[in-house]
Amino acid sequence: MVGLGDTTKKLQKLADTAEELFEKLTELRQQVVETRERVDDTHAKMTDLEREQAEQRALLEAIAERQGVDADAVLTDAAIEEAEPAVTDATDDG
Repeated sequence: MVGLGDTTKKLQKLADTAEELFEKLTELRQQVVETRERVDDTHAKMTDLEREQAEQRALLEAIAERQGVDADAVLTDAAIEEAEPAVTDATDDG
């Protein structure tokens, strides 16, 4: 009967391990569901922000045009000014 006792212990250990694994999988499944919900929520927010940004840009461009301001030139100048410190820093290092 000693062999039967060892088998029972092994089976119990296997059952305990399976139960722990099942609990961990259940937790992981819940985390995946929550992550998907957050991703979907973030995607919806980003879509809204992109739409709002496009609307604001259109309004600003219309205002700039009415005021006689070349919006593309302003954006180009801003990009150049933003890039200049990086170029200056790179040449200073050398």
